Amino acid sequence: MRTARLATALAVAALLLTACDGTGDTGNAPASPGPASTDVARLQKLVDGAESAASSAESDMAHD
Repeated sequence: MRTARLATALAVAALLLTACDGTGDTGNAPASPGPASTDVARLQKLVDGAESAASSAESDMAHD
C-alpha cells in the first residue's frame, strides 16, 4: 500500500512538471499572457493532491 501511494505522489509530481511545459529558450518570442484562473485553480488542485499523497506516504513509512 505504501508503494502505491508513493507511486501516486511521484506520478502527480511528474504531471505538474510536464504541465509547466518548460520548453527552454524562447528566443525573441513575445511574452505569453499569464495563466487563466482556471489553470491556476487546476494546478492548485494538483498540488494539494500531491501534498496529501506525500503526507500519507510519509505517515505510512513512519508507521512501518
